[in-house]
Amino acid sequence: MTEVSIELVPRNEASLRKELQLIHEQFPTIERINIPDILRFGMRSWSGCAIAGELFPKTIPHLRAIDFDPNKSIQIDAELCRPEIEAVLVITGDPPQDMAHKCYRTSCLEMIRRLKRELPDIKVYAGMDPYRNGIKEEIDYVRAKRDAGAEAFFTQPFFDLRLMEIYQGFMQDCTVFWGVSPVLTENSRNYWENKNNAIFPPDFKPTLDWNRNFARQALQFAEQHNGNIYFMPIRTNIAAYLAGIL
Repeated sequence: MTEVSIELVPRNEASLRKELQLIHEQFPTIERINIPDILRFGMRSWSGCAIAGELFPKTIPHLRAIDFDPNKSIQIDAELCRPEIEAVLVITGDPPQDMAHKCYRTSCLEMIRRLKRELPDIKVYAGMDPYRNGIKEEIDYVRAKRDAGAEAFFTQPFFDLRLMEIYQGFMQDCTVFWGVSPVLTENSRNYWENKNNAIFPPDFKPTLDWNRNFARQALQFAEQHNGNIYFMPIRTNIAAYLAGIL
């Protein structure tokens, strides 16, 4: 059965609670929320998951590997062992803009191994970025993460089913949550293309109709391939975007 997650950005407690309540009321089949760890907003992912856990039984905080000192124990173990934490999603993390924020050379692979060693009861997921490297390099990285202990993968958002099909062919033996995010302005498209090297199909249009249609197709793709999906409705009317899809 295809599992669905919604990714919500924890800009502040009030906005997060508002979005959580909307999803809880209008999309009652949703049981899972994943929360990214974005330093500039102040609320860490595990704190956002504690709030989401009031309404949803499954939450997934993102963990930035470079934030964890390899020479100290994981000091948020109590937060990560809360009953509503289904798994943690390990990413490498971008260097902080605020140089007062201490970071380390901890790699994603090191962090996955460490979590499996120090907190063996926690499920550990990892990211997959189809735009980071060539296909072979990224699939090799996926396999290295799986060997380190990653049990499932959340992809960067896709905007083209053809690219999803290519990666699915190499990840048939992996549990995958395929990422989908609406892009509703040319500025947003430029961000994805220039910042993340994302690829858009020739027929792409920055409209709600195009993005809703792609979301339906991506959900059907996940269902056909026994995969899962997560929606990342950044700065989007969540109800309008997901209505009729979930």
